[in-house]
Amino acid sequence: MVKVSVIVPGAGAGRRFGGRGNKIFQRLKGQPVFIRTLEAFTLRDDVCQTQLVVSTEDMDEIKERFGGNLGFMNVAVTVGGATRADSVRNALSNVSDEAELICVHDAVRPCIAAPWIDAVFEKAEKTGAAILAYPLHGTLKNVGEGDVICETLSRAGLWEAQTPQVFRKDLLIKAYEGDLFGATDDARLVEAIGHPVSVVMGDPRNIKITTAGDLAMAESVIKSLPKPKPKGGFDHPFAESRQ
Repeated sequence: MVKVSVIVPGAGAGRRFGGRGNKIFQRLKGQPVFIRTLEAFTLRDDVCQTQLVVSTEDMDEIKERFGGNLGFMNVAVTVGGATRADSVRNALSNVSDEAELICVHDAVRPCIAAPWIDAVFEKAEKTGAAILAYPLHGTLKNVGEGDVICETLSRAGLWEAQTPQVFRKDLLIKAYEGDLFGATDDARLVEAIGHPVSVVMGDPRNIKITTAGDLAMAESVIKSLPKPKPKGGFDHPFAESRQ
């Protein structure tokens, strides 16, 4: 079994969400969003390491309120950087020697299901680089000054990138040795060093929580997610609150 190190960036300020504090602390079905996200990975047999990356400002709160939970889940906490890319690079310096693949998944993307993770892990094992993504279906408009439509764009061949994004360890480390300016996801950096990145069909329910509306949507879709197959009688500490 190929072993995977999982990096979960959660150091963003979350200004678009509104209110005070990082959106990773928002409650989803009674649990912080980031805990629900971590649960998708920490019980997997193929995951050998999980790192939660948080800002310096959030570090004390994470340790004081959730240190026990994270310790039980065997999740290491890493200090993030000024940008998402900086945060991932910080975590790369701590990746386990045991890992062959590295998975990067947003802390605020909690509606992730085991079959989707299985599929992108399998593809990355074969190709060295794979991401979940979903084809765009809406009509796209280029809007200019004064909120006036400039043109209608073709959506042919356009997909929205999701996470997890999974890469061979040496490949992602090499990609992060370059210029990180403007990198909004890991695939872009791997593309920049000339390695093809495969796309695995994602699901529109795998939403990234950016606004309060996204959180409400996550509340409504989380019950519909495909469940993993049972693996014996192990009781997860948060199992009683899963819905």
